[in-house]
Amino acid sequence: MPHKYAQSKGWNVPKQKHKLTNWSEYNNSLKNRGRIDFWLTEEAIENWYEKDQENVGDGQPQTYTDFAIIVCHEIRQVYKQPLRQTEGFINSLFELMGIEIKCPHYSVLSKRLSSLGIECPRYTKKDKVDPDVGAIAIDSTGLKRFGRDEWHQEKHKVSAKRSWRKLHIAVSDDHYIHGCKLTDRFASDDATVDDLFDQIAVDTSHFSADGAYDSFDIYEKVNNKFPAAEVAISPDKNAKISNSNHVLRNHNLEIIKDCGRMNWQKQVQYGRRNNSELCIQRYKKILGTSLHARDFDNQKMEAMIGAGILNKMTSLGMPTSYRYA
Repeated sequence: MPHKYAQSKGWNVPKQKHKLTNWSEYNNSLKNRGRIDFWLTEEAIENWYEKDQENVGDGQPQTYTDFAIIVCHEIRQVYKQPLRQTEGFINSLFELMGIEIKCPHYSVLSKRLSSLGIECPRYTKKDKVDPDVGAIAIDSTGLKRFGRDEWHQEKHKVSAKRSWRKLHIAVSDDHYIHGCKLTDRFASDDATVDDLFDQIAVDTSHFSADGAYDSFDIYEKVNNKFPAAEVAISPDKNAKISNSNHVLRNHNLEIIKDCGRMNWQKQVQYGRRNNSELCIQRYKKILGTSLHARDFDNQKMEAMIGAGILNKMTSLGMPTSYRYA
């Protein structure tokens, strides 16, 4: 979070400490995330092959459903396996289970990935009676395509020569990812907001983002998508109240002018933006900081499947904590 009192005054603030109120349930949910029957369910097995394999047009008809391809890539990302090892791993499971089906060939998994056409993250929470999710926060991060690691750089005194893709996410208060998009590293954050908003099928009473989204167009898009939401976008420190600003931006600047930036953060609950940073941390910790696929279209679907994986893990349970120090 920007503009902390302690940072500007050089205070040594101890790390915050938290306790869980649902440790037993959360502990079990962490264990269940690794269970193979959670990822390879009876539903997946029943829908493994295409029911109608008639040849429509040129070429060989598809043998495996898109659902089967997605399940295989989910297992691949969760267990961090290359394509060939994924094929062998899933086939060995089917043999142990006594099921007469096969994993798609690794070349089929690679070729079919870009054609899946997943439009929004899977496994979002669909049993909510209230369509208002509380808060939506958006942010972006980099995922490495290729490049040398830190040991290689330090030992041989060479540059990293890394290349990146940019992952944009929209996450709610309950840690479900409602929007996800992978772009080139040169894409601006505000240029992806339309694509993220097209994926969000819920309403919210609070929207937050960092200073990279501080523009008139973003305020207008947020106001059109969530007309009743409180908008907490951090303005530039040199920003001034102006007729050319959006009315919501001027409102935030007025509060900052009267009460100070720290009090503005408290009033508009700017800290709820941490949900997006936590989501990015979870993605990199659980799925890794690098992309597996090489083709850009495959990488887009890989990121979308990764967002669905986190949503499915979230459905098992998340920690409920309170601060005690």
